[in-house]
Amino acid sequence: MKLLPHRVWFRKTVANQGRRGFGADVLTCIALVVLMATRTAAAVHPVPLDKNTDAAKCLECHEDKTKAKSVHSAMKTGCLSCHEIRVNKDITRVKLITATPYALCLTCHADKKAADIKGTVHPPAVRDCLSCHDAHSSDNKNQLLKPASGDEKENLCLSCHQTGLNMPEKGSRHAALDMGCDTCHVTHKTGAEPTQENRFHLTKAAPALCVDCHDPKDAGLQKAHQNQPFGTANCVECHDPHQSASPKLMRKFMHEPFAEKSCETCHAPAKDGKVVLTQADAKSVCVTCHDDKAKLIDTAKVPHAGAAGDCTDCHSPHASNQPGLPKTDSVSICLGCHSDIDDLRKKPVHHQPAFAQGCATCHTPHGGDNDHLLRAQGNALCLECHGPDSVPQRLDAEHLLTIFNGTVKLPDDYYKKNKVAILPLRFGLGHPVEYHPVSDVMDPADQSKVKTPLSCLSCHQPHSSAQPDLLVKDQPNNMAFCDNCHKNRLNMKQTTFPEK
Repeated sequence: MKLLPHRVWFRKTVANQGRRGFGADVLTCIALVVLMATRTAAAVHPVPLDKNTDAAKCLECHEDKTKAKSVHSAMKTGCLSCHEIRVNKDITRVKLITATPYALCLTCHADKKAADIKGTVHPPAVRDCLSCHDAHSSDNKNQLLKPASGDEKENLCLSCHQTGLNMPEKGSRHAALDMGCDTCHVTHKTGAEPTQENRFHLTKAAPALCVDCHDPKDAGLQKAHQNQPFGTANCVECHDPHQSASPKLMRKFMHEPFAEKSCETCHAPAKDGKVVLTQADAKSVCVTCHDDKAKLIDTAKVPHAGAAGDCTDCHSPHASNQPGLPKTDSVSICLGCHSDIDDLRKKPVHHQPAFAQGCATCHTPHGGDNDHLLRAQGNALCLECHGPDSVPQRLDAEHLLTIFNGTVKLPDDYYKKNKVAILPLRFGLGHPVEYHPVSDVMDPADQSKVKTPLSCLSCHQPHSSAQPDLLVKDQPNNMAFCDNCHKNRLNMKQTTFPEK
């Protein structure tokens, strides 16, 4: 659709309404024009200025911009270092010297340019500095609009984050939250390595951050940890650093011996300040209870090389915020080795299981019978969620759903929350339009032969795409995409698929 200048659009709309009779549309037009005029007037400087006016003149009216505990250092260079005066037909306007505030900030703060930073960037810092900072002055350090401490109304961070709020009745909350978010976090800190320190913008990594307040030599803490050496452990593997539904900030999912405080199941008494296991190594300890996983790893038709090592390479032996006890999360734990898939995360459209729910939704992490460790072959994998016969089993007591014969657990609102598309298929037909096949088309003359090979992967990518609908080669969803296979639009039965 071609966009018209608002004056032309208004005249044409009025002319059309003159033929049809005036109504709500014209009233809308008038309201919009008034709104535009109001915005234009707001941009006009209330006092006429010469285009060569000295910056000192600004302070005659805007002296308040220099009166606060934290004043932007750019104020010392004068208002015209960021603003410019434009005079046209005796109308004065004052505007930024760049098209956007973000671009203006980067003229001095180039190190904050998100496109040049490798690592996790705090989302507001990607394009909108003024969502957190006052451009001139503030009573808060770094010219923040609000402090990084206080309750929900006072704390700037809690404008977006709900951390520490809505704590369960029998849960626990980290007292450090009352000291302010900047006690542990530095908003703009990042780095190329996907460490906890970089990913969560921490002042320093655990346990160094934790022992600043929690002394490992404290007798009470030593007793709580059953005299096991914890001063060099990663505290956040067991504890949530903000709040928890359990006492002592414990993570949501706990390894059974750990939850029951049966440390002696895996640990012998510490020696010389070091952890001592009851077996020669961690894997030997794990298989005393999880021998079924050991057999699967050793006998799998398609082995997973990562599962052949130490179990604690991937799993926390104590606690985690996700089922299966991944040491990080159910996506990052895999992407640490599979960097080729991690690169796909840069594309804007993601398949939810691949980059949110977890790789193990579709893949077997310990070993399996199918290529790429997939839980099912061909379309059966995709149709487990998207097929019309998909019937996830409910575990009402745990508020979970299960798929793939109970081997994969999902939140009970997974399908609704993620708007999982259920395809209206009958006899392998019906997507993306009625009667369109989704699987191999057989030769009418010989039903044992495939005439046109077809599967979900003929059209879709399984991980991510640059376009909606995850179409192959990052193509947009339009008729040009269909032209890849169909010879002409008048006879869609003609295809360019190679015949077997």
